[in-house]
Amino acid sequence: MSKLSKKQKLVADKIEPGKFYTLDEASSLVKEITFTKFNASVDIDIRLGVDPRKANQMVRGVVTLPHGTGKEVRVLALCTPDKEAEAQAAGADYVGLDEYIDKIKGGWTDIDVIITMPSVMGKIGALGRVLGPRGLMPNPKSGTVTNEIGNAVREVKAGKIDFKVDKSGIIHTSVGKVSFTPQQIKENAREFINTIIRLKPTSAKGTYLKSIHISSTMSAGIKIDPKSVDL
Repeated sequence: MSKLSKKQKLVADKIEPGKFYTLDEASSLVKEITFTKFNASVDIDIRLGVDPRKANQMVRGVVTLPHGTGKEVRVLALCTPDKEAEAQAAGADYVGLDEYIDKIKGGWTDIDVIITMPSVMGKIGALGRVLGPRGLMPNPKSGTVTNEIGNAVREVKAGKIDFKVDKSGIIHTSVGKVSFTPQQIKENAREFINTIIRLKPTSAKGTYLKSIHISSTMSAGIKIDPKSVDL
């Protein structure tokens, strides 16, 4: 058996095998077991008791984290000229239409979120092959296809994220950075988990929240007791 490094031993001493922690405990512990030299993301994974293959058990939604994600989100607003000033004032990093559509067709995807309008979705539909695999395709359900361009940009910049369950029944997202305080991590995680709870499909039977794990980039996962998170 290989010998544990000093950092691995510190982690092993702090995490008790098989133990379930409260959200309060995990929010502090995730900072204590992170040793990266960069500001690592704090991630959460929730396994749900749903069958994503069934349309009536798909879990998808949006949530605005109280303390944001800690990440600088690069927003492209694909809009008509009359909406450009509104998008720029709201903080969009890139604003335009045809010129950016051409750039994306050429392979440019140096952005995190695209916000657009219903009236120009016909032009953007042709970008599906480029945007779809990267999770960048605008969608009305996530609030990224709207005539309220300014509001949508501000919400994304403030920490609004969209999510959906994958084919394995797991939802994964980031809820902050290790530079956040334990209280900020806890409040962001609780808001996300409670949003998932509110979206429980009526057709889902049995245990809905099967497991919750929180971790940071390259850290061990911490098991959270679902009962420690209340609406």
